Amino acid sequence: MLSLLNLLLKTLIRKQPSSVPKYFSGLNHFLLLPYSKTNHPLNRKTHIILIALIFILAPFAHAQKKTRVKVEQADRQLYDETFSKEIERLIGNVILRQEETRFFCDSAYLNTQKRNFEAFGNVHIAVNDTVDVYGDRMHYEGDTRVAELFGNVQLVEKTTTLTTEHLIYNRITKTAFYDKGGTIVNGNNTLTSKKGYYHTETKIFYFRKDVVLINPDSETYSDTLIYNTINETAYFEGPTVIRGKESTIYCERGWYDTKNDFSKLTRRPSISNAQQTITADSLLYDNKSAFGEAFGNVVVLDTLHQVIISGKYGEMWDSEGRSFITDSALAITYDGTDSLYIHSDSMWMYFDKERNAKKLLAYYSVRFYREQLQGKCDSLVYTMNDSTIRFHTGPVLWSGRNQLTADSISIFVAGNRVDSLEMYNTAFIVSRDSTDTFNQIRGKNMTGYFRKNDLFKISVDGNAQTVYYIREEDGYLIGINLAESSTMDIRLVNSQVNAISYQTKAVEKMYPEKDYPQDQKTLKGFSWQESLRPLSKYDIFRSQTSPVPTQAVTDSLQPAVIE
Repeated sequence: MLSLLNLLLKTLIRKQPSSVPKYFSGLNHFLLLPYSKTNHPLNRKTHIILIALIFILAPFAHAQKKTRVKVEQADRQLYDETFSKEIERLIGNVILRQEETRFFCDSAYLNTQKRNFEAFGNVHIAVNDTVDVYGDRMHYEGDTRVAELFGNVQLVEKTTTLTTEHLIYNRITKTAFYDKGGTIVNGNNTLTSKKGYYHTETKIFYFRKDVVLINPDSETYSDTLIYNTINETAYFEGPTVIRGKESTIYCERGWYDTKNDFSKLTRRPSISNAQQTITADSLLYDNKSAFGEAFGNVVVLDTLHQVIISGKYGEMWDSEGRSFITDSALAITYDGTDSLYIHSDSMWMYFDKERNAKKLLAYYSVRFYREQLQGKCDSLVYTMNDSTIRFHTGPVLWSGRNQLTADSISIFVAGNRVDSLEMYNTAFIVSRDSTDTFNQIRGKNMTGYFRKNDLFKISVDGNAQTVYYIREEDGYLIGINLAESSTMDIRLVNSQVNAISYQTKAVEKMYPEKDYPQDQKTLKGFSWQESLRPLSKYDIFRSQTSPVPTQAVTDSLQPAVIE
C-alpha cells in the first residue's frame, strides 16, 4: 500500500510544471505552505486530492507494524462469550495504551484481536506532552492508528484549541479532520469553518467553506484559508474579505500576519473605506505603522470628490493622511458631462482625519486635457475645499483658439464645471489670426469667465495692451488695432474676440497693414506654444518638447508704442 501511495504522489507531481520543493520532501510537510500558482507546484485541485490521499492511504503504510492495545487500568473488566467472543468490556476509570499514546474514558468495548475499541464518556487521548484530544465517544482502529471522536470534541495544544462535533485524528500522519463545523481559538484569533484539517507537527490549519477569522482588529471571511498557529499568519486562496475598524480589504490570494498586523494581497486586491477605494495588482499594508505600498495598475477612487488617480506604483501613510503615486500617474476629475485628465511624473493626495480628500499635488511635466480646456505646467495644486486648481511655473492653457499664459494661473470649479480663472503677473492671451499673425492681449493680471465651460469674457487689470487684427466677415483685413489702457474687458464669441471695451481712458491707433510697424507685431513676452497643446486625453502622455514659436520669443522685445 505504501508503494501505491508513492506511485499516486509521483503521478500527480509529474503533471506539475516545476519540481517539488524541499518542504515537500515528507508527507507531513506539504501542508506547511498554502497552494499557489506562483509559489507552489501543486494546484488547488491536486492539493485537495493529496490531503485526501494522506488521510486515506497513509495509515496502510504502517499496517504491517501491528501492535497491541493494552489495558493499563479499569475498575472492572468483563467478558461475556454470549455477547461476543472478541469483545472485552471495561468499566470505570479506563486507561488504554498503544505504543506511547494513552487513552482515557469511563467505559470501553475492546476487541483484542482486531486491536480496536469503542470508548464512552469523558474520552481523552493523551497524544503527547503538548497535544490532547477530548470527546464524548470514540472509535479507535489500532492497526491504522485512526481515532474518530463524536460529541463535544476538543483538540487542545498549548496556545490552540479546536472545538467540533466530529473529528478524525490520525496518529501516524498527526493530522486531524473535521467536517461538521469547527472553531479554533489561537491567542486573540478565533477561526470557524465548515471543514478543516490540522497538522499537529507543523501547526498548520487548512480551512474550507465559510471560513471566518476574528481578532480584535478585524474580521476575515474567506472560501479557503490556511492558518499557521506558530507565526499566527493566515494564507488566503479564493475570494477573501477583511473588515477592519476603518477599512475593508478584498483579495483572491494573499496572506495576513495577525500577530504583526501586516498583510500582502495579490489577485484583484482592494482597500476601501467610506469615500476611497484603492486597487492594484498587489498590495502590502502594515496596520501598525499605517503604511502601505501598491504595485501595478494602481487606482485610487474618491467618490466624494469624484476623483480617480492611477499609476503603476503608490505609497500611503494613513496616519499622516497622505498618499503618493508615480509612473504613468493620472488624475481624473469626472462628472456627467465632461472630465478633466491630468498627467504628471508623480502625484500626492492629502486627507483629513475623516479620510476626506483635501488636496492633490502634481509635480513635474504636468499636462492636462478637458474638451474645452487644455494645458501644461511644471506643478499643479488642486484643493478640494474650494474647488480650485492652481498651475505653477510656466503654465500654458488653451481654450478654443486662445492660448493663455502667466506666471501662475488659478482655475475655480463650481459643480464640476470651470467657473472662472485668474492669471497673475505678465498675463498673456494669444490667438492665431493667420499663418504668421496673432491677436494678442497682455496685462499685469487677468480674470476669465466661463459659461458652460466656454470662455466668454476676460477682464484685464493693469497695463493692458492689445494687438488686434480687424477683419470683414469674408476675412478681408480692415486694419490692425494697437491699444493701451489701465483696464479693459474683452468679449468672446465661439472662442474669438468679439468686442473690446476700456474701463479707463485708452490710447489706441488703427494701422493699415502696409503701415504697421514690423517690430511691433508682437507684444513683450509673446510665445506661441501650440506644438505642446494636448490634443486628446491620451495625448497628455506624449513627451513634451520645446515649443517652436512662429516668431522669435525674447523678453528684450519692447512693448508696442502707439504714436
